[in-house]
Order: sequence, then C-alpha cells, then structure tokens
Amino acid sequence: MKQYLQGKTVCITGASDGIGAACAREFAAHGARLLLCSRTLGNVQRLADELTSQYGISTHAFALDVRQRQQVSDALEKLPPQWRAIDILINNAGLALGLEAFQEGDLDDWDQMIDTNVKGLLYVTRKIVPGMIERGSGHIINIGSLAGRYAYPGAAVYCATKAAVRTLTDGLRMDLVDTPLRVTDLQPGMTETNFSKVRFHGDEERAGQVYRDIDPLQASDVAETALFIATRPPHVQIQEVLITCTSQAASLVVHRPGRSG
Repeated sequence: MKQYLQGKTVCITGASDGIGAACAREFAAHGARLLLCSRTLGNVQRLADELTSQYGISTHAFALDVRQRQQVSDALEKLPPQWRAIDILINNAGLALGLEAFQEGDLDDWDQMIDTNVKGLLYVTRKIVPGMIERGSGHIINIGSLAGRYAYPGAAVYCATKAAVRTLTDGLRMDLVDTPLRVTDLQPGMTETNFSKVRFHGDEERAGQVYRDIDPLQASDVAETALFIATRPPHVQIQEVLITCTSQAASLVVHRPGRSG
C-alpha cells in the first residue's frame, strides 16, 4: 500500500475532523501527499502540520466552503503548481441537520444539506475530474451513507442527498468508463464522530443517545476501508462499499444489547 501511494496526491474535503481527518491520518501513514481543506483553515492547518511532522510527508491546507461554486473554482485554480495534479479525490464534506418530520423541517437546514452534500460534491468533482482524464489516471471516492439506501423518519432530505450521491457516483462511473479513472461510493452506517452533535445543533446529550449501548463504527474504520479501496491494482474498481457496525442491519434496525425490552 505504501509503495502504491508514495508520491500520490490525495485531496480530502471536510478534512478537519471526523472521517475526513481519519482518512488524512490513514493516507499519511502510507506515504501520500495530502491536500486538505475545510471551511475554516485553523483546524485543518494544524492537522496538516501534525501529519507532516509525524510522517515527513508533504501537505497543503486551505480553506474551502464547497457550497460556494466560485470559491471552489478559484481555490482549485490558485493551488500551487505542485498541488494541481490530484490523483485521488475523497469527497467527504457533508452533514445532516435536524431530525424533524418532513412537514416540520427547517428550510435553512435543507438548503445547507443539499448545498453541501450534493452541490458541493458536484462543484469539486467537476473541477478536478478533467485534469484526471487528461493525465489518464485518477480515483474519486465519494463518502455516501447507509442513509442513501434506507430512508428513515425525520431524515427525508438528508437521506435524499445521500441517495443522490449514490446515483451521481454511478452516473459518473458510466461517463468515465472509457477512461482509466475509478469511481467509488463508500457508504458508512452509524459512525461515532461529531456527526450527531452537528445534526442536533450542538446538543451533546441528545447526540450521545444515538450511540448508546452499541459499539458503532469509528472514523478510523471508514478510513481504513477508503485506504483499501484506493490501493487496489489499476485494473480493479470497487464500485461501492456498504459498511456498518455489527449491531446495525439497516438505518433503524439496530440491536442495543445494553437495553432491556
């Protein structure tokens, strides 16, 4: 794996924490050059500095709000020349907001989820893929979700955005079938990150209930899977991976052995 990734440039969106940061750590440990971005520069720059110090790899961090189409275009065009040839793109930036019934949903939450999870992924991918085609090499890994397969109450819009990611990933793969590029949808189930804290607008107590009495996935589990996907031989394309903890069979089909009744 390390030999395969040596000298490869991996771009990760939403890299400051959670699955994005875990992917950065996993790929850094295997020799990749890391191009890391998130909405605010501070945390992602600290992560980049840490990984450079720990692994001796090259890193470049920059602020990017994937929802802003012009900002995406400008930021990627203004990258230093040595960072413009991206080998692997991990579209990780995304979020869920709220858990209200559809008829009670917050329109601002809906806009933010659609703009980040769908439109942001499109803006970044559209800007990077042509260069991959020109160089005859590249891999796009979209971080989807179990929610893209199984909708659940109170999350219709979030689930719809992740279903869109799955469909867009399939369509992109078809459009690139005559190129050496590979396209993957990596779909985690319940993963213990700040995901639920963000969903519940900072309510840590409510967020903690999501993972109570189970052993959920950790961000590192998803990152290790992303690494495996990215390091297959060039003739091998893993189209999609659905990964859950052992206690989860579908979005709301979860066994909590610590609870009675």
